[in-house]
Amino acid sequence: MSRQTIVWEIALVQCDIALGDPKLNRERLEARMEQAAASSVKPDVIMLPEMWNTGYALAQIGQLADPGGIETRSWISDFARRHGIQVIAGSIAEKRDGRVYNTMLIFDRDGQEVDAYSKIHLFRLMEEEKYLTSGERPVLFELDGVKSGASICYDIRFPELARTLALKGARALFIPAQWPHPRLQHWRTLLMARAIENQMYVVACNRTGISGSDAFFGHSLIIDPWGEIVAEGGEGEEIMTGRVDLTLVTQVRERIPVFADRQSQLYDL
Repeated sequence: MSRQTIVWEIALVQCDIALGDPKLNRERLEARMEQAAASSVKPDVIMLPEMWNTGYALAQIGQLADPGGIETRSWISDFARRHGIQVIAGSIAEKRDGRVYNTMLIFDRDGQEVDAYSKIHLFRLMEEEKYLTSGERPVLFELDGVKSGASICYDIRFPELARTLALKGARALFIPAQWPHPRLQHWRTLLMARAIENQMYVVACNRTGISGSDAFFGHSLIIDPWGEIVAEGGEGEEIMTGRVDLTLVTQVRERIPVFADRQSQLYDL
């Protein structure tokens, strides 16, 4: 395992999302991203919440979704390049081949798109499966040479996905979300579990505000490989920041060698 020292300053844009108004949401997000970039401690990574362009306006999602994600990709790429900041652009409603996907976009400091991940597990309680198409592949990507994994909201209830990414070398897991009340303890517990069992950083950006009958509680989190909370947001809008030292992943994995001690030949799943 590499002992390369990588320390990231991370900024999570925890915000409200206007239902069905991509133009307004983009304007708000752009302003907050510029604010984060101008901070006295410049972030290495900025992350946005899930489905920030449309919210869960699912009945109109075919008309609201960004075709090919072209508009979003263009301005996120420009922002990343201008500021030299890596961007986990949350996820957007993206229309491809007549279908709509819940897609997470990842950009490096040069504004190049590193990868994109479409949510695999669709949440039936919000009827995602009726309007969205499931992604077909896990995504492992690199930022600053650090292998990282992608998940979106409901995905964290499926530990197999996080473990698959960890086994492929992920040292951090990035998770945009729209996770509502009354399941705050589910949110915190599941995120801590994914960090502890996979001995990696978990970075999760949740939205806040009210949409229809759903109230979203924020509480964005950065959790280290021991399961300790590095930073946690409140319930309102804020730019939450935290520092992660990726060398801790190597230290924890050497201290408690769970990957070496796996008995994978006995796991018939």
